[in-house]
Amino acid sequence: MNVLPNSDGAGLRAAARRGLRRGRDFVDETPPDALVTVTVAAVSLLAAFAGFLAVSSLTAIPFAVFLVATGYGWLRHQELTARVLTLTTTVSTILVLGLILVFIFAEAWPTVQYATVNVFGVPIPGLRLFIETRWSPVTPPIQYSLVPMIHGTVLVTIIATAVAAPLGVAAALFLSEIAPRTVRELVKPGVEILAGIPSIVYGFIGFTILSPWAADQFDIVGQGTYLFVGIVVGLMALPTVVSVAEDALNSVPESMKSGSLALGTTDWQTMTSITLPAAFSGVSAAVLLGVGRAIGETMAATVMLRGSPGLTKPLYNVFYGNATLTSLIAANYGDADGLQLSALFVAGVILFVTVLFLSIGSQYIEARMRRKLGGAE
Repeated sequence: MNVLPNSDGAGLRAAARRGLRRGRDFVDETPPDALVTVTVAAVSLLAAFAGFLAVSSLTAIPFAVFLVATGYGWLRHQELTARVLTLTTTVSTILVLGLILVFIFAEAWPTVQYATVNVFGVPIPGLRLFIETRWSPVTPPIQYSLVPMIHGTVLVTIIATAVAAPLGVAAALFLSEIAPRTVRELVKPGVEILAGIPSIVYGFIGFTILSPWAADQFDIVGQGTYLFVGIVVGLMALPTVVSVAEDALNSVPESMKSGSLALGTTDWQTMTSITLPAAFSGVSAAVLLGVGRAIGETMAATVMLRGSPGLTKPLYNVFYGNATLTSLIAANYGDADGLQLSALFVAGVILFVTVLFLSIGSQYIEARMRRKLGGAE
């Protein structure tokens, strides 16, 4: 049924009424034993999850009921059982994510409260974490400043993005538009293999090869520089950028490229004026995923950096490296307790919020480009 542009409200109401009728028909047509079975399965799964959180010894009972009800429903009412299972797993995923958020924010609160600063008589929780520059969880005066680690994370992320973004997009463009089929079939699996190499391997190579070479060439005292950590992390993020960007470029309709070539443009002009703009949302998402990988990288930074929180002098000096937020957590979580452990959770909250904003930005860019390419702007 087609809905005229000036009758969107009526069309939505009609669609809602049809949906309600289909829902009532579905309930009326569903056998009573099927509804009972899926209800028991869903309730028992939630009860098992609650028992697991409460560390109850009776958790196995509702979980066993869930298995029995699911097995019976799968044999007798497979379609309905599959729907309920997918719904319950989705709800469980969202619930687990929410509990993780509540946990890390609750664990971070003691340090945030401890670092409260009064500004014109108004208490601002956590402000001291971002106005001081000294991390000293043991030696008095006790301070929990995250500024040095944020500074290191920003430098490493900028360098890694400068490495992964242009190289990744160029490689994706080559694989998607230029490379022969044989080359593409050989290189694409190699890129996927690179994405599966553990980060500790990259960090070990950087520690044993790049760091000693940098110390000899630049007369650096000790090992660990933000420059080479950023390069290593950028190479780690490169396969992610290449894979996602290449998929985005391949999703551009062939008719758009053929139409451009038919108008007399060259292959390079078609790639730069048609393919890249049309796939910009996917390419930008690939770069943001690479940035997220750089921000959240732990082992390479932990292995290559000194692990002594502090600011470089001057601040833009990338030939020295102390610590990032992730390396701080990895190096201290085993011995930390009390406010120090809570401060590490604050670092985790900062990382989470940063990646969250990157994801939101990626979704916004994608939605904006979809509207633009669809002619809504």
